[in-house]
Parts: sequence; structure tokens; C-alpha cells
Amino acid sequence: MKLSKLLEPFQALRNRLFAKLYLAQTISLLGDAFTWVGLALLAYQFGEERAAVILATALTLRVTAFIVFSPFAGVLADRISRKKILYTTHFIRMVIVGCLPFVTEEWQIYVLIFLMNVFNAFFSPTYRSIIPQIVDKSIYRQAIGLSAATYQLLGVLGPGLAGILAIWLGAREIFFVDAVTFVIAGILLLSLPKSKLDIVADEIEGKIKPTTWQDVLKGIRLLFSNQYVRFALFIEFVSAVAGALILVNTIILVKGGLELTDKDYGIIMAAFAIGAMVAAFVSGAIDKSKSRRISLIIGALILGVAISFANYLDFSMLFIVWIVAGLGQSLAEIPSETLIGETVPIEEQGKVYGSHFAFSHLWWAFAYPLAGFLGTTFPNQSFLYGGIITLIILVLVVILLRPKKHSL
Repeated sequence: MKLSKLLEPFQALRNRLFAKLYLAQTISLLGDAFTWVGLALLAYQFGEERAAVILATALTLRVTAFIVFSPFAGVLADRISRKKILYTTHFIRMVIVGCLPFVTEEWQIYVLIFLMNVFNAFFSPTYRSIIPQIVDKSIYRQAIGLSAATYQLLGVLGPGLAGILAIWLGAREIFFVDAVTFVIAGILLLSLPKSKLDIVADEIEGKIKPTTWQDVLKGIRLLFSNQYVRFALFIEFVSAVAGALILVNTIILVKGGLELTDKDYGIIMAAFAIGAMVAAFVSGAIDKSKSRRISLIIGALILGVAISFANYLDFSMLFIVWIVAGLGQSLAEIPSETLIGETVPIEEQGKVYGSHFAFSHLWWAFAYPLAGFLGTTFPNQSFLYGGIITLIILVLVVILLRPKKHSL
């Protein structure tokens, strides 16, 4: 595979407006990673035996906010100033993150995490709906691909970097670094020209608009009526079950099972990021081929098999296996948003991205409590049982939902 093919998604950065928006997204996502690593370490401080439950509960509240509010955010992105949505929700999240270092009670974690992600539920779908407005059709595919790949990549690369940073700063102090990233990203958002972001809203002004609920339901209908997007969405369910186990129980496995340190936890999460990074760029390079269905299935299969052995590995083997798991995670998730960009009309994409954001996180709302239950009830076999569940769901999705027409 030629290097030029791997770097093709970066051609979208020649558009200066998209480059600025992309940079703001990247910095913001990196800050989010600091939040979740700090949260994992903070949960361990509150109670070693309850760490999995605390983390799973906080993460469940996170996705609950996404499920409830993001469909409405996708609709609002087509109706009011997108720039205002971006910077308002962004700076509110910054204030909330700044409160996390001062948490003294478990319930305070839950309240702050839920509030932060209510506003995140409005930020993310709005960001995605902006991309078609600011890039030419000739680079639209690359822009969507790069944005989606970065979202997935920093979801796993960020925790590795944050884990390493936590070695020097500590669990609570890392939240201050997170707040700084919010400031930098916020400045970039404020510099975006409003007129360029709200073209669709201006064009549809004066037309008869459906009600908010009608638009929400339309977004859901469009999401599930497309057999390719529907299949990719349910593969994300498989990925969520395995991914939740990794995010919730890796710290228990490393610090409890292997009796290692925060530094070792950061190294293991960095290994997961390495695999995801490789897969993100490979997936982008082969995305134009007719192999997306194969990529989705193989990625989920690799992920399910890899985590099944985690409870029985030493540190060195776990490092290697987590690279493989990161590879599978990216291959199983990245194609979904690209498919929306290619198969859904531009004027409908705001509501469809909002619905996709909600339903893809609905899977995590199921997966996080399952991961917490397995980590607490079966601490020595949590990944084995989780891997078996992952593979069973994968088989069912492939049998029942695989597209019957030509390949993805």
C-alpha cells in the first residue's frame, strides 16, 4: 500500500476553515481523554474494591446524556447558530472539568460527569453536521474520514498519553491540563466565521419547518432504513461490549490482578492506542474499496478474540494483545460515519448524525454496566466472559443483519 494512500485523508486540511475546526476537535478530544484517565485513577482512590462500579456508573451516566439529548442536538444544528452551539457548550464543559479536581464525594463525580456530557451531546453532532458546509464535495469524503478516524483514534490514543502524563502530575492534577485544552480549543472555535457555519440554516429560512419531534423521528428512520449503515451500527454494538471491558476493567487487571503501577496502566492503554492508530490510517486508505463489510466483521472478531485471553496474560503479552485489540476496535467502528456521509443527503445529515450519536452510545449504556458487573463479580475471568459475549453478539449480527445486496 502506497504511503500517499495512507495520507490521502489529510488532503482535507488544505481547506483552512476545516483545518481550524479539525484542530479544535482534536484538542478537545485529547482533553476528554485526560478526563477519563483522571476519572479512572480517581475512582481507584475512592475505593479499590469499588473502582469498577464507580467508573462503570460514571460512564453509564455519560452515554445516558448522549442518548437523551443528542437527537435533539442534531435537529438544532439545522435550525439555530451552529457556532453559538459549539462555543457555548464547549466553555460550559470547561468550567465543569475545572471542578473535578475538588471532588470529595462519590456522588459529586456522577453529577459533574452527567452535566458535562449533556453539553457534549450538543457539541459533537453539531460539529459533524458542519463539515459538509465548509468543504468542497471533492474533499468531503476525506474530511469525514479524517474526522471520524481522529474521533476513534483519540478515544484510545488519548488515554495512553494521559496515563503517561498522570505519572508526573497525579490523578487530580490532570484535570487542570484538561481545562487548558478546553481554553485552546475554545479560542479556535470563537475564531470561526459564523456565516460559513450556518449556510443551511440561512437557506431553509422561510420554509415550513417540521416540528422537533418530527425531525428527530426522521433522523432515526433514515438511520435504520439504510441496510449498510444499520449493519455498521450494530457492529458498533459488538465493539462497545468489548471496548467497555477494556475501559472499565483494564485498571483493575493491571493494578489488582498483576499488582502493577499507574505507569504500567498508562503503558497498556498506550498499547491499545498503537493498534487503533495503525488501523485508523489503514482503514482510511482502503475505504474506497468494496471491503467495508469485511473490515467491520474482521475488526469485531479480532477484538472479541483478543480480550478473551487478557485475564491469563503477563504484562508483556497483555501489551501485545492490547495492540491487537486496538486494531480491531478501529476497524469495527470507523466505517460507520463515512457511510452516513456517503449515503445520506447533506440536508438530512445533521439529524442522522445526531441519531447515530445517540444509538451508538446506547450500546455503551448497556456495555458499561455489563463491564462493571463482570469486573466486580468475576474479577479473575471478566475478560474471558466478556469476550465470549462479544463473539456471540457478533455471530447474531452477521447472521441477522448482514446486507443482502452488493458488498459494503
